[in-house]
Amino acid sequence: MSADSTSRTPAVARSGNNGLAGQDLAPTGTVHWNLVAPELIQAAIRRDEGRLADMGPFVAVTSPHTGRSPNDKFVVKEPGSEADVDWGKVNQPISPEHFSLLLADVKAYLNTLPELFVQDLFCGADPAHRLSVRYVMPNAWHASFVRNMFIRPAQADLAAFAPNFTVYHAPEFQADPAKHGTRTSTFIVLNLATRTIIIGGTRYAGELKKAMFTVMNYLLPRAGVLSMHCSANIGEAGDTALFFGLSGTGKTTLSADPTRGLIGDDEHGWSGEGTFNFEGGCYAKVINLSAEGEPDIFQTTQMFGTILENVVLDPNGRKVEFENQSITENTRASYPLHYIRNHVPSGRGGHPKNVVFLTADAFGVLPPIAKLTKEQAMYYFLSGYTAKVAGTERGVTEPQATFSACFGAVFLVWHPTKYAEMLGLLLKEHKADVWLVNTGWSGGGYGVGKRMKLSYTRSMVRAALAGDLADVRTYTDPVFGLHVPAAVTGVPSDVLMPRGTWSDPDAYDTQAKKLAEMFRKNFEKFGSVDAGIAGAGPKG
Repeated sequence: MSADSTSRTPAVARSGNNGLAGQDLAPTGTVHWNLVAPELIQAAIRRDEGRLADMGPFVAVTSPHTGRSPNDKFVVKEPGSEADVDWGKVNQPISPEHFSLLLADVKAYLNTLPELFVQDLFCGADPAHRLSVRYVMPNAWHASFVRNMFIRPAQADLAAFAPNFTVYHAPEFQADPAKHGTRTSTFIVLNLATRTIIIGGTRYAGELKKAMFTVMNYLLPRAGVLSMHCSANIGEAGDTALFFGLSGTGKTTLSADPTRGLIGDDEHGWSGEGTFNFEGGCYAKVINLSAEGEPDIFQTTQMFGTILENVVLDPNGRKVEFENQSITENTRASYPLHYIRNHVPSGRGGHPKNVVFLTADAFGVLPPIAKLTKEQAMYYFLSGYTAKVAGTERGVTEPQATFSACFGAVFLVWHPTKYAEMLGLLLKEHKADVWLVNTGWSGGGYGVGKRMKLSYTRSMVRAALAGDLADVRTYTDPVFGLHVPAAVTGVPSDVLMPRGTWSDPDAYDTQAKKLAEMFRKNFEKFGSVDAGIAGAGPKG
């Protein structure tokens, strides 16, 4: 086994005490243990896994899979967790027997490869709620990705690293549905009893990150800790803020505020001690990224060590064409958290003072900012609303409402109400204010109105976090019952009143009532919910 075949001087001991025996692997090829970024990028170039872009980022193409494969994710149905799991479309069951067959075949496949890359990493910045995860994979760039995304132990600690979770990655291995019980040749399978994940049939790196998030979504609530699909930052006064939102709503962008310290951009826990990041990196969407609009995130895409997924390069200068979505609209950048200049090294913060729910309302009817009551907070958290715009998917010709419970339904393991109940108790205990912020359209729906200016949204969010809206007069939206500030410094007053931005107020009323009915219909799936929460939705 080697640390790095290109090393000229001996490396510190990086391998575990028992090698890969604990993973029941006996590789015939070279095993590269815990290589650092320069070594991994060197190996990826040597192995022709991708290309370097201008300024140094590594570019990988993951076609045909350029996004997650949620329909190919399974959870092993076993006695220890069976009663806890919310079985259904999100958590599809697979038998222990099928899992064992698939794992055996994946291990046999990995044993035959000429090279394997191992990364020993932590998931969870709070040592009291941390997992020690060993990733075993055949590609150097995937190893670099997980090294970016998770928390890196000190080099001196690697020899004694004891994994309590293992991820076997075989992106080129194709499952046999008839033999392995999968839906297709692609698979993401979690075994909560054996603390094992196997991923294959897809090169998309996001699966490596989100599979562990799913695990944390199961284990942490068992320990009384709320797991959350949100970003987090902290102000100079030590005030922590959380930002919940689905893809495209601005979660990463708004949390990367140069006036506040970034705790993390995507996955966090809220315990009795405060908030903590699960990760050691960020995974930002970069379609149409610009230095002017998002300078801190843009800067990371000009740095060596960043991994760019499915971006297109100018063939002459190898500059990234951020506007080019010929491979996918879901272009991504993976970079260590410390690439953001104002990051919080500990990955931890206090109890949140403010919680922000982000939505990109393509119907153009929700106010750009509103303060929520505790009951409304629970209603909108369970709803997890945003909207797809026309043209993003084949056959989508008008905005389509998307409801994802807790702003991350596809990653939940327990029933959504468990997470909502935990959030409600924490909000009450720590007296956090909750805000609904619409980063979507104003003056009309998609195709008629315009996207809310990022500068306006930043001004509204900063005012809310600073407490500047505490004494501002509000009006109550007649359809949604939301409490909307009448004035925010730096934002034109007419922007705050969505109906007034439409040239045809009657058309606004029609769309608002349409969206309100969508909310009500979606909420029916939660069944018996506290009357105060159920009644906190739209009124119109």
